[in-house]
Amino acid sequence: MSNSSSTTQFLLLAFTDTRELQLLHFWLFLGIYLAALLGNGLIITTIAWDQHLHTPMYFFLLNLALLDLGSISAILPKSLVNSLWNTKAISVLGCAAQVFKFLLFIAAEYFLLTIMSYDRYVAICKPLHYGTLLGSRACVHMAAAAWATGFLNALLHTANTFSLPLCKGNALGQFFCEIPQILKLSCSGTYLRELGLLVVSVFLDLCCFVFIVLSYVQIFRAVLRIPSEQGRHKAFSTCLPHLAVVSLLVSTAMFAYLKPPSISFPSLDLVVSVLYSVVPPAVNPLIYSMRNQELKDALKKLITGFFSKALNIPSSAYHL
Repeated sequence: MSNSSSTTQFLLLAFTDTRELQLLHFWLFLGIYLAALLGNGLIITTIAWDQHLHTPMYFFLLNLALLDLGSISAILPKSLVNSLWNTKAISVLGCAAQVFKFLLFIAAEYFLLTIMSYDRYVAICKPLHYGTLLGSRACVHMAAAAWATGFLNALLHTANTFSLPLCKGNALGQFFCEIPQILKLSCSGTYLRELGLLVVSVFLDLCCFVFIVLSYVQIFRAVLRIPSEQGRHKAFSTCLPHLAVVSLLVSTAMFAYLKPPSISFPSLDLVVSVLYSVVPPAVNPLIYSMRNQELKDALKKLITGFFSKALNIPSSAYHL
């Protein structure tokens, strides 16, 4: 094909050409997808249902769960359909929609994680100013800014990428539409504008990362000064899940995009892409629920209350 206007579809990279392994991939990814839907859905429902969780930290956690649902739903359904029906094709419009949605949710999530580090910093280092700095209006404005920044980032990258002429076929070396893979198909010298946007995005991401690191340096210094062991444990229990989520997302995404070409080959690229695009939305609910006692208690109340109503059993019976 001479340019992008003559392209009607892209071909995604399959995990395997063996039919039995394709079905195994389908069931494995379906299980991961359902786990992500269940885990994030429970977090959203629990926070919305329990009045005690209507605080800035849980408001941001609710937004994080929504973004996780969006990012994994942007790419996995198409991969599941392709594996089930033994096909690799995705339309140009479908590919553009996938790129836009995934970039929107993943960029907004990263900015939201930065905001969440600020929330933990204020809660631990400046507790007397917490209500002033993180009032309900401020929280809504910060969350809206994260979503808006993700939207603008996705719009610019998607529009710019799909305006490039393509000269090198239509086969993408990834199981979902990813900008670096599309740039490999563009004509020589036409992708410099998109590379410029990517450099700007990387710079902004680096600024957010530095902010998160500096916030946690201050947080850990403050926590270690807490005299009681119980106080330190409570502080760590609210910080460590967030730090684990940030570490998982940043480490896998950085390896995916910054690894040297000498160690880049299809099987490794597939595994790394799964680690940064599929695994975090599925394990984030588990990370937060394991360390957060308030969330576990609220989730237990929600589940027992649901079964009490469904089976017409008094909820007090569960405490006998």
